[in-house]
Amino acid sequence: MTETLQITEIPVPGYERVIRGVDPASGLHAIIAVHDTTLGPALGGLRMWPYKSEEDARFDVLRLSKGMTYKSAVAHTGLGGGKAVIIGDPETAKSEALYLAMGRLVDSLDGKYITAEDVNTSLADCAIVRRATKYVSGLAREDGGSGNPSPYTAYGVYLGIRAALGHVHGDDSCKGRTVAIQGVGAVGSALARRLVDDGAKVFAADRNHARLEKLAAETGLSPIDDDEIMTVDCDVFAPCALGAVLNDDTIPQLKASIVAGAANNVLLEPRHGNSLRERKILYAPDYVINAGGIINVSVEFHEGGYDEQVALQKIERIPVALKQLWTIAHEENIPTSEAADRLAERILADGRAAKA
Repeated sequence: MTETLQITEIPVPGYERVIRGVDPASGLHAIIAVHDTTLGPALGGLRMWPYKSEEDARFDVLRLSKGMTYKSAVAHTGLGGGKAVIIGDPETAKSEALYLAMGRLVDSLDGKYITAEDVNTSLADCAIVRRATKYVSGLAREDGGSGNPSPYTAYGVYLGIRAALGHVHGDDSCKGRTVAIQGVGAVGSALARRLVDDGAKVFAADRNHARLEKLAAETGLSPIDDDEIMTVDCDVFAPCALGAVLNDDTIPQLKASIVAGAANNVLLEPRHGNSLRERKILYAPDYVINAGGIINVSVEFHEGGYDEQVALQKIERIPVALKQLWTIAHEENIPTSEAADRLAERILADGRAAKA
């Protein structure tokens, strides 16, 4: 087959590598952003989304890759941060050829970036990518990987929600508490099941109404419209879909005392962390509470290979990290989001100094 993949460098200050890959034969139009490899190779998922423009896709991948750097740093995974996005409708654009071309794009970075499952990219899709590059993690157990990271992300978010309830109410029990979940995909649905089983009253919204109704029938959660989920009177608002949902328009509408969810980059701008603080809403920084998936995948790189018990023990430290950040935020009179960033930057600075 004639090679048609066209790779272009995109210079972006503060990022080690950003490349665009276009393959006319398969329809691939993708961007990979490698933010920082101070602590190790950049690990981050491969997202497919029908972005309105390449500019929108670039905005998303840059934010996500930087978030992965901070996430891996605070979680002490020994990895750096990166991300990849494919511009396209997952309902119509997916093909074997497209994911093989994506694998060639990943391979062009020679291990600087390692990809994995993410929104609209399944383990089966990643297995196709793996045929074109060895730099793929989080594959199915039968293929020697750590499996689907979503249940581990959900477990970490569940533990983080309990820690937040304990911080606000002095009791970390979910029984009798109300949680509003925005998005019940792979992570949101697993989180909903854990919360319902633990006695919480769960409201949920999802643009996929069939998926939402099915989950409601299975768990007893209360489905509501997507445009109402952020105004529910609840203890916890758990964003588990796309980012940038907390902004000047939505924050004043929140009726929750806690924001703790699986979505990445939920703050549209850093200043919105202070907006939550001013409203006395406790925020569990996204890249700290949702680190369970990346922690699970990172264990693949440990000597001796993947061990689920090691992964679970590391995930169960997420509440400890959150409590540390909440203490720093209180003592320094800063938003919890800023406390998380400071901690991540401190870890990265120590890593750079060790290399010097």
